[in-house]
Amino acid sequence: MRIIAIHLLNDYSGSPKVLMQLLNGWCKKNIETHLYTCGGRDGFLSGVEKVKTHFFWYRFAKNPLLRLLFLMTSQFILTIQLLIKLQKNDIVYINTVLPFGAAIAGKIRGCKVMYHIHETTMKPKILKLFLFGIVKITATEVVYVSYFLANKEPLNVRKNVIYNVLESQFMQQAQLNLKSEKKSKIVLMICSLKAYKGVHEFLKLAQINPQFTFKLVVNASQNQIEDYFIKDTIPSNLIIYPTQKDTHNFYKEASVVLNLSDTNLWVETFGLTVLEAMAYGLPTIVPPVGGVVELVKEGKNGFLIDSKNSVLLSKKINELFQNSVLYHEMSKTALEYSKFFCEDYFENESTRILSN
Repeated sequence: MRIIAIHLLNDYSGSPKVLMQLLNGWCKKNIETHLYTCGGRDGFLSGVEKVKTHFFWYRFAKNPLLRLLFLMTSQFILTIQLLIKLQKNDIVYINTVLPFGAAIAGKIRGCKVMYHIHETTMKPKILKLFLFGIVKITATEVVYVSYFLANKEPLNVRKNVIYNVLESQFMQQAQLNLKSEKKSKIVLMICSLKAYKGVHEFLKLAQINPQFTFKLVVNASQNQIEDYFIKDTIPSNLIIYPTQKDTHNFYKEASVVLNLSDTNLWVETFGLTVLEAMAYGLPTIVPPVGGVVELVKEGKNGFLIDSKNSVLLSKKINELFQNSVLYHEMSKTALEYSKFFCEDYFENESTRILSN
């Protein structure tokens, strides 16, 4: 068995991190694995050991029309590359629905084509219809990151759900940091620098809660941060950080972690930062819909609140900081629940699916 894994844009976001974990797991089981991704960028897929990496051309562009042109060009190039390289017995494993050229090449060559689907929200709608149309035509099997997503995007092929998990190294580091004393009351959010991720709602919470420190870590450069918030007044209790390769210190000092995605624009299908927070025994506040509901149980290890409800959000943050009994109960539950999402579960489920 040979796995040909494909991912479009290598960066430090959630989907390439999940693929990195899959690659490491397959290599542990001595499965020959090849990775195809775009070159010229650092990310979680850079230098994965024991994996033969191949590059194809792709460039991200802010302009949507140019971005679409680059996507189509890159997939034409990828299709040609794979038509030459693929063997009939290969498993083509496509991470996200974007690298559709790999699915076309895999279908033509008679390979097993598997998709690992992370998201359901995509614009424009015509692009989503096109990409999921390719999935329906080419996929042999699909892996979803949550039952919410599996129900939201049903496909007439074999379906599997594998929750995202934390690396053993992350879990071990979190265990070492758990006994660290919290020196101040810090509210943390880690996300992309996008309006639909709730960055302005987070800013508003900081403004109306000056007694707490708010820290926002975004997947962007310092220049991009300055451009994005150029018209906003940043309160003194809000600190904004650019892309971080290591987020342990942020979780170590934080007391509460938020996910404020606008559910009218973006529905979270899982929420890796929520799981990371749970490994640190941190209560979380997340939207009341989507895959995050499979992680956070109301009043047990966090709260389910719409990001637009700043009054209720503030009330619950204050409640967590003021009610030590409630906080410690939630912290304990979060930590216990996080232990299910371990690498052993992830690797065993992935191998089982590949062997079917």
